[in-house]
Amino acid sequence: QVQLVESGGGTVQAGGSLRLSCAASGTTFNINVIGWFRQAPGKQRELVAQFDSGGRRNYADSVEGQFTISRDTTKNTVYLQMNSLKTEDTAVYYCSALKTSRDYWGQGTQVTVSP
Repeated sequence: QVQLVESGGGTVQAGGSLRLSCAASGTTFNINVIGWFRQAPGKQRELVAQFDSGGRRNYADSVEGQFTISRDTTKNTVYLQMNSLKTEDTAVYYCSALKTSRDYWGQGTQVTVSP
């Protein structure tokens, strides 16, 4: 079992920055893929950024160059640095991990970008 807890969401004005954190606990060894998804009102959940099974960073085209995913393996924590935020970045952001073909999700953290 893997537990994921997100933090760092909030309300920020357009152009501002936020850093999200995802703390993983439980049996975290052999997590294959870990990253961030988001879901805006009325839209499907979409991938934002992730570390793939080879440890490479992958980004959605819409956030390339704007968001940065990083991790601290000593803390079992993954981060999402979000810069130059836009109103269209408003969404609930979820941390997700894939381990032995099973998906794990956090509870989500709200990010609201005001004009």
